[in-house]
Amino acid sequence: MNQPILCIGELLIDFFSTDRNANLVDSDMFTKRAGGAPANVCAAIAKLGGKAHFCGKVGNDAFGDFLKNSLEKVNVNTTLLVKDNTHPTTLAFVSLQEDGQRDFIFNRGADAYLSIDEIPQNIFESMKHVHFGSATALLPGPLQQTYRTLFKTAKDNQSYISFDPNFRTDLWKGQEAEFVKLARDLIAECDFLKVSDEELTLLTNETDITKAVSELHRLGAECIAITLGKDGTFLSYKGATAIMPSIPIHAVDTTGAGDAFVGATLYQLSKFESPHSLNFTEWQKIVHFSNKTAAKVCEKVGAIEALPTLAEVQSI
Repeated sequence: MNQPILCIGELLIDFFSTDRNANLVDSDMFTKRAGGAPANVCAAIAKLGGKAHFCGKVGNDAFGDFLKNSLEKVNVNTTLLVKDNTHPTTLAFVSLQEDGQRDFIFNRGADAYLSIDEIPQNIFESMKHVHFGSATALLPGPLQQTYRTLFKTAKDNQSYISFDPNFRTDLWKGQEAEFVKLARDLIAECDFLKVSDEELTLLTNETDITKAVSELHRLGAECIAITLGKDGTFLSYKGATAIMPSIPIHAVDTTGAGDAFVGATLYQLSKFESPHSLNFTEWQKIVHFSNKTAAKVCEKVGAIEALPTLAEVQSI
């Protein structure tokens, strides 16, 4: 039976420019999408059939209502979603030009103001699987302290902790060293760590993947998955390593693939009372399933909209 999984962090609106090869100065048309890495993970779990709960903050406005409805449509439990009467919902505006240049404007709002007193103190009595994967949670603001407090409380309550640092260059320009320090503090407390190959180098200052992964294990992470795009996923667990191949597809949009990978991994881990008892072969099967889920997302446009059902993943 699947155990409930709690995902903590930001839920926001992504406005994507639909004008061809235009920056934000010249863009006139935008499409609205529900966004936020932990929200995407939560939706992935729910669409696969897991019990997903989201904890975060949105504005008490039309955008906040849209985001709440978006999660509930895919059966995410939003009991722990807080609405802020003072701050508006967080918004991000993005355009991508043909030469690969990206324009990004981030209007941070309610997600930054989630406070610890807005979350039930006994939450981890029922939530033994917890995912921390917010791109904004380590930025300055009340959410950062709430996030770190919840991380410690989850650890003290022996919850199984998943962490994805979700580094975003646009959010941390000139402050990369601060991000690395904060992320490494949390890596020391997590059980499952997912990072990209770029994040691996940033966090360890190592270009050799074996040395870099050893450094993260030394910090405290038990199981580590390094996503390598088309080259697969590097898995490291209790002294054993392997590269799990990616699934050949015609990629249309890679948005949300990493979040889908994490969601699929947590969905499978929730079937176990104690993921710490898994062997390496079992972890390989889990990562293979997660790679298939991430691949399926890349065949469609969007993040939550592109997330597959269990039947769709099993059909690969």
